[in-house]
Amino acid sequence: MNPCTAEGHSSPSSLTLRCAGHPVAHYTVHPECEPRLSPRPFLHPVTTLAGTPVTEHRPTDHPHHLGVSVAVPDVEGHNFWGGRTFVRGQGPTELDNHGVQRHESFVVRGPDGFVEELGWRAGERELLRERRTVSVTGLSPTAWALDFTLCLTNLSPTTVTLGSPATNGRPGAGYGGFFWRAPRGQGAPEVCTPDAVGEAAAHGSPAEWLALVGEEWTLVFAGATAETRRDPWFVRAAEYPGVGSSLAAARRLAIAPGASLVRRVVTVVADGRLRPREAQALALKAVKG
Repeated sequence: MNPCTAEGHSSPSSLTLRCAGHPVAHYTVHPECEPRLSPRPFLHPVTTLAGTPVTEHRPTDHPHHLGVSVAVPDVEGHNFWGGRTFVRGQGPTELDNHGVQRHESFVVRGPDGFVEELGWRAGERELLRERRTVSVTGLSPTAWALDFTLCLTNLSPTTVTLGSPATNGRPGAGYGGFFWRAPRGQGAPEVCTPDAVGEAAAHGSPAEWLALVGEEWTLVFAGATAETRRDPWFVRAAEYPGVGSSLAAARRLAIAPGASLVRRVVTVVADGRLRPREAQALALKAVKG
């Protein structure tokens, strides 16, 4: 039996996810922040079963990093990532082009998580409609998994394209999609995949799973669909700790009218420092459910 439950706060603007009786994640539905942060629902704090925080919200180095969220730097020229926009020939530039992910409704809000409808809006125009499915699952006495699926649908009569700083002229910066900002420690976290060790080797790899190992915690990210596994991982460890997907790593990604884009990332949240073999076993268990 799944030991995880989802419990609503008295406020309809947030909810708490629980696993084996432990609160492990807080979901903010209606964030209150300035437009340049690209307001969007997010998970923070997220913790291990022992209560160790594994997310960071609005850090001083990147105030637009909001725990765990879906963020895309360029949707038809609109910034859904937050902060500055990378402009070809200019570099990072402050622009008044920030979009908003607006919560529309909870389709399901049950014991294991929720299904949510969101509108990706730029002004009065809805560029995309998202169905977001989030659930928690217990894996062991010291580990649980966050299962996060996003489905972006183009409801407009014209094609919508997604881009990144890489597609706009900044090599290696193809980030955009699911993104997890982890907390800083005394040193940079360790990074590994099934066949690579270190940030430089893991960044840009479409590895089946990727582990970020902190001082007291381990996060193991796994692409749970064939399409997700083709997206390279975006990895930062030395500058700041964060892992995300790269929907538009080298070229713009087009969503035709009426078409949908689906991605599923399952993240193992574990107490302690897992060895690669342990990380792989838990990632496999989490993806299989």
